[in-house]
Amino acid sequence: MHAHQRTPDMLSVEEAREKILALSPVLEAEDTPLLDALGQVLAEDAVAGFDLPPADNSAMDGYAVRHADITGAGPDQPKVLTVIGLVAAGQLPVQEVRSGTAIRIMTGALIPPGADTVIPFEETDELERTAAGRPLDEIAILREVGKGDSVRPAAEDVRRGEIILPKGTVLRPSEVGVLASLGNATVNVVRRPVVAVLATGDELLEPSQPLEPAKIYDSNSYSVASLVRRYGGVPQVLGIARDNLDSMNAMLDMGLTSDMLITTAGVSKGDYDIVKDVLAERGKIAFWSVRMRPAKPLAFGVLRGSGGHS
Repeated sequence: MHAHQRTPDMLSVEEAREKILALSPVLEAEDTPLLDALGQVLAEDAVAGFDLPPADNSAMDGYAVRHADITGAGPDQPKVLTVIGLVAAGQLPVQEVRSGTAIRIMTGALIPPGADTVIPFEETDELERTAAGRPLDEIAILREVGKGDSVRPAAEDVRRGEIILPKGTVLRPSEVGVLASLGNATVNVVRRPVVAVLATGDELLEPSQPLEPAKIYDSNSYSVASLVRRYGGVPQVLGIARDNLDSMNAMLDMGLTSDMLITTAGVSKGDYDIVKDVLAERGKIAFWSVRMRPAKPLAFGVLRGSGGHS
């Protein structure tokens, strides 16, 4: 194995990364449909506009009761309560649970007034009553549970005014779900960078062209563009610049509207490696080589247009 040749201007990978980040300003923010924002970065804190849950609700299918009415309940001494109604998720309770009564309740339904505890179906004789064809106008509670059992209190998950996701958060599916749960149809995120990709070399052909002697197909553009897309950018494949100054400059000008321009090949020491010369003439180069293999000849900097603009 050959050791890397060290020169004073050769950077470590970490040093090169720091220089790249220092020359890469944060892009402007934009409001984006929530589902389209997957993988993007929050441009501002996401703040809850209301409590979640907004009201006490049931964590189980069962019966909403007053805890005082089930104290001491057990298989040998069940507490029989009168069932006065039903409340399902999405419905507003219209009855109050008073002493000696219960309301059948579904998971997610609001706790009716007067109730402070939910008894799961499994802790009642509902199954036996149903199997015997008996009406559910009464229910026997077979076990005492703790006061407040199976009740999810209001604001248990999120409190109004709370920062739920700080600025700079990368939006994964879980964060998208949290934002949706708080009614966000759009989200303010840093826009995706447009990254132009330029291949260089007289030996290259587009994949759609017939293969010719001494030629190879351009694969780098597609690999790099795929990486850009995979990690959240918007790739702009420019095509192939030939090994002459006119072609190189014209193709570079096409990429100046992008946020970043990536070229492949042409920065080493070969006779036809003219990319480094063009970049030196048109740009402010931060570094020329990195202490790594492969790709030790690697340049990064700021490129100016033919009119002098960056």
